[in-house]
Formats: sequence, C-alpha cells, structure tokens
Amino acid sequence: MRVLVLGKATEQSESGEFGSPEDFVAMEQFNDTLVEAGVVLASDGLQPTSKGKRLAFDGDGRCSVIDGPFAETKELIAGFQIWEVASMDEAVEWVKRSPLRNSHVELRKILDADDFGDAFPADLAAADEQARADLR
Repeated sequence: MRVLVLGKATEQSESGEFGSPEDFVAMEQFNDTLVEAGVVLASDGLQPTSKGKRLAFDGDGRCSVIDGPFAETKELIAGFQIWEVASMDEAVEWVKRSPLRNSHVELRKILDADDFGDAFPADLAAADEQARADLR
C-alpha cells in the first residue's frame, strides 16, 4: 500500500522559516533510514500556503482562483499528483481545463535546495540531489 504522508503546517513553516542546518542534518538522517528500509517512494516539502493557489469550481464548472495563505486547515486530501510546469500560472491553466465540479484543488510549489539559501549546507544539498536521483 502506498501512503501519502502530509506534514501539517506550523507557524514556523508558514512563515517561510525552514529550520537550522542542524535540523536539516537530523531530518536527512531520518530520511536516509526510511530510504534504506525501502519505505520512501517520493519525498519533498512544500512552500508555505502564502505562495500557493486554490481553484474552486461551482456546479456549472465556473472556476475561482484563490491566492494563499489559506485560513482553513481541516480539509482532507483525496488525491495527489506531481506535475512539471513552467510556472504556477501554467499549473492553474491546466487545472481550469479539468472536468471538476463542486471541488477544490490546491497548487503548491515543491521546495528545492535553492529555496533554503545558505541555511541548507552545500554537502547536504549534494547528498539530497544524489538521493533523489537514486529514487528515480
């Protein structure tokens, strides 16, 4: 069985604070353990909801785009996809073409090492990149 593990947002993550280099080392060690056990199929973090968008469809298929941050955090996730697009706007346009009705879609950029700046040590960035390549 495959399971999507969603880490709940905190005030820290929503403010764009991603932790110290020591935090990254500890998480990398934990993730390495999961990878060695064959548990991890894909693993990434998301930017804060302030950088996301939601699309709401009414019964006639009309779409409204809602910019983050999102006040409601009690919603369940019913599906998950990873897309490769050039921009958030391109992703919004693809979702608008969907046949969805009476539903919401949230779009969030997946974090990469560049999003962390100097807080993410270069050796960990290289190890992270290699681990991702090994998963493919």
